[in-house]
This record gives sequence, structure tokens and C-alpha cells, in this order.
Amino acid sequence: MKIYKHFFKPLLDKLSAILGLIAISPVFILTTLLLTIANKGKPFFIQERGGKNKTVFKIIKFKTMNDKKDANGNLLPDKQRLTKIGNFVRNTSLDEIPQLINIIKGDMSLIGPRPMLAEYLSIYNDHQIQRLNVKPGITGWAQINGRNNLTFNKKFDLDIWYINNLSFKLDIKILFLTLIKIFSTLDVNQDGNLEVTAEKFNGKN
Repeated sequence: MKIYKHFFKPLLDKLSAILGLIAISPVFILTTLLLTIANKGKPFFIQERGGKNKTVFKIIKFKTMNDKKDANGNLLPDKQRLTKIGNFVRNTSLDEIPQLINIIKGDMSLIGPRPMLAEYLSIYNDHQIQRLNVKPGITGWAQINGRNNLTFNKKFDLDIWYINNLSFKLDIKILFLTLIKIFSTLDVNQDGNLEVTAEKFNGKN
């Protein structure tokens, strides 16, 4: 497992990301153009996330919601800002494609615990912090076992189980089941509610 974890997995990650980005470049370019139009020149969503060993990096995703605000200058509810093309991109998980760039940069892995907001780094307990022992991934064990419909504590338990059982065979299984999830569009939003795609972590939930 150590040879795979420390040598083959990083190598396969970068090769897969480079080849994948080349293979889907037409989709990448078309999606970028459509979202540039829908979001008035802003096709990408960039946000600070917590990475391996508490490092902070900027995740890159396709931007599925515009920045429309109400009369008081507050952002409108999610479902009012979610564009038609953004909804399609989200439901098909195309919004995750730019994270291949994060993999090439070395911030992420193809498979691992999903990277959470950097602001959460200070509130993880000793058990939860174990999820940062590996690079975060585009998909992972928690994503194929409930995704956004899981509680944070359940996600963390699944993440840590993955880390303790990491293997090439398990990664292949996760990739296969991820493809099934993508085509079924299950668990993208919590209980089908577009208002909340993922609840905030408070250190307890």
C-alpha cells in the first residue's frame, strides 16, 4: 500500500489529469464559453480549501451560479442564481473538471476526501483531522456513499476509513461507482433542495 500511496498514486494522478484534460478539452472550452456568457465573464469559481497537512490551496471549479443581488446588496437565494447551463453543469458533475488543474499542480488527487473550506481547519477534532493525512480528491469514498446527503460526522468516518484502507483496488472501485453516480445525478443537493448544496460545518455536526 505504501508504494502505491507514495509513488504510483501521485504518478497516476498527474498522468490521468493531463490526459483527461486533453481528452475533454472540447467540453472544457465549450463549457467555459457558455458559463462566461451566463455569468458575465466569470466562468470559474475559486475558493480557498484545506489540503493535506493543513495546507491551504485555491480550488478551481466551474461557476454554476451568477452573482445577482437583491436591493440591499445581498446575494439572491441559490435557486435564483443557478443558471440553466449551471444547473446542467452541476447535475452532470462537469463543474468538477477544472480540478484536474489542481491535480496537475499537486494540490489534489483524483481520489481522496473532498477538500472542505479552509476556515474549518481550526475546528477539526483529533479524529476529524485525520482526513488531512492525504491529498483531497475530486471524488472519494464518501461521495459514492451519500455525497451531500451525509452528515459531516458520517463523511469524516468514511474519509478516515478510506485513508486506512487505501489501495489501488479501492480507488478503481470508487472511480467506477463515481461514474454511475454522475449519470444518475444522485445526492448532488441535500434532499433535492437547491437552497442548500452543503450545510456549514460547526465542529459538531
